[in-house]
Amino acid sequence: MGGMSLFRDDGIVLRTQKLGEADRIITLLTRGNGRVRAVARGVRRTKSKFGARLEPFSHVDVQFFSRGSTLVGRGLPLCTQTESIAPYGRSIVSDYDRYTAGTAMLETAERFTDHEGEANVQQYLLLVGGLRTLAAGQHAPSLVLDAFLLRSLAVGGYAPSFVDCARCGLPGPNRFFSVAAGGAICVDCRVPGSVVPSPEALLLLGALLTGDWATADAAERRHVREGSGLVSAYLHWHLERGLRSLRFVQKG
Repeated sequence: MGGMSLFRDDGIVLRTQKLGEADRIITLLTRGNGRVRAVARGVRRTKSKFGARLEPFSHVDVQFFSRGSTLVGRGLPLCTQTESIAPYGRSIVSDYDRYTAGTAMLETAERFTDHEGEANVQQYLLLVGGLRTLAAGQHAPSLVLDAFLLRSLAVGGYAPSFVDCARCGLPGPNRFFSVAAGGAICVDCRVPGSVVPSPEALLLLGALLTGDWATADAAERRHVREGSGLVSAYLHWHLERGLRSLRFVQKG
């Protein structure tokens, strides 16, 4: 029979669900244990400082109590202690564009970490960095979101090409784009359903993927909107269904 164990990890709160009259189920993406669902007792009481730290977007250090040798096993573990590392939610929830972009980032992170208890450090660090950038407000929220989505796809093994042909490797720029083929494709590799995006939109998406913010920030609104449409289509293709929260994001 398994014993009882204490675990400590830092993570981002992805979402919360009501449980009973005063409790919540907290879903976090943690550094060492991947996606974790745990019960936080009494956090819905109005005077609970503990609960205030366990809101979506919060970066926290949490101690878990588990009935077993791992965080995934018999029943949900308990959140017994928490300390705030960075309350990103304070600046994110006060602005509609940041909030909707941030919500889409949280949903994306959860979708790309669908196995509970399995560490995904790259996705965790990507989410922490994305929320930090979003909260700082130095770049348009839609650009921060698209950069996060592209890098999440890359971490998941679905990095799109925006220059060289995704099929034959022909050096670019290449004028056609296909989500099914993996991004930019040459005329010889063109497949049904390919589109012809503007060179500026492809340049923008390449900049977002590589972190070239000078190029991204200088992009025109029409190219930002066009690029966002390509990112959404590419993400939808690989996730097999779209993000619920993405429909509320204002593009460009």
